[in-house]
Amino acid sequence: MSDKNTSTFQSYVDSAAGTVQSVVGSVMGSNGDKNAGEAKKNKAQLEHDASHAAVKVGPFSASSSGAVTKDDPNRQEGAWNQTVGSAKETVGGLIGSEDLKRAGAQQNAEGKGQEAQGQLNDFSSGIANRVSGAVGGVVAGVTGDRDAQLKAQEKHDIGKTQQRGAEHDIQKQNA
Repeated sequence: MSDKNTSTFQSYVDSAAGTVQSVVGSVMGSNGDKNAGEAKKNKAQLEHDASHAAVKVGPFSASSSGAVTKDDPNRQEGAWNQTVGSAKETVGGLIGSEDLKRAGAQQNAEGKGQEAQGQLNDFSSGIANRVSGAVGGVVAGVTGDRDAQLKAQEKHDIGKTQQRGAEHDIQKQNA
């Protein structure tokens, strides 16, 4: 994991600092300060976007921090049950079997619930790992334990990747 990770919080701080610098530049009539403030705000927006970047490949998520995580098994199993359920519904409709159609609809609904539970598991685990990693990093920083700081940062990054992977799938479903 890198020492200079993109951070949503840091992007907000940089954006605020850029806004202040831009306003001060405008008030004082300094185009240099105004332009530097605008550049800082633009950089902050890029940092914000990068901190939310996630790549999904099958059941794996990768984030801008470099961490890679595997989805909760319920997510894949739920997606599979949805696919099989939809197929049963379609076949049941084609052959006129209400029982098969009903069984397919039930399996599809159960699969949606199962996938949602897996997403919730990944999202909540991600938050827990991010918080634990952040707290562990602060404690390690206070005690001067560099190895513990790196381990805490890695835990934070894994949590961030879990969270971003779940967010990616949820946003994709709601699009």
